[in-house]
Amino acid sequence: MTIKIKLQTTEANLFCSSKWWGDPDLPADMEYPTVEVTDEDGTYDYPLTFVCQIDCEDLAALDPEGLLPHSGMFYVFAGLDEYLEQFDSPFHNGPGPWPKKMVVVKYTKAINFETFNSAILVDDEDQPLTQPALKMTFEPGEEEGTCLLADATDPVTFLRIASGTAGLQFPDGLSLCLRYSAADWAAGKWKLVKGSLE
Repeated sequence: MTIKIKLQTTEANLFCSSKWWGDPDLPADMEYPTVEVTDEDGTYDYPLTFVCQIDCEDLAALDPEGLLPHSGMFYVFAGLDEYLEQFDSPFHNGPGPWPKKMVVVKYTKAINFETFNSAILVDDEDQPLTQPALKMTFEPGEEEGTCLLADATDPVTFLRIASGTAGLQFPDGLSLCLRYSAADWAAGKWKLVKGSLE
């Protein structure tokens, strides 16, 4: 069962909805993931790029086998600024497996419009550091392009992001794949994701 991801521009408010880019809408106790960077300016925490958030209720009808949670929200972050033309990056993540902290998946079991807040990143001039949010919709699909569950064996490919998706340009047409061992997937150990550009 593969779930195809479709993206579209919208003027709608996507707070606590499935969206690509934009700002994540996080529970109060969930921290925005960062990576420690050391360069000529010293040591500092650099925020990972917010890729998407997925309202699991949107997936329920497409997941009769119950491979995914049918409530709550997934959040995906990754160190992929270098593959977006308008951003510079203090680190490089090339083809092959990425370092552990360069891909982060978070999950919350319930969505609460009253207590969730948008984590808005701005630069020194208070200008947004994120790209405009795109509405995400889902439909049954083939094991190609940008999709969820491109492979449900072992390891499980939770998310595959194809080159060309929403302005991302990976080298040689590669895709960023987020995977879990079958055991970690079955146990819902969402933090134990592994990223690979291949």
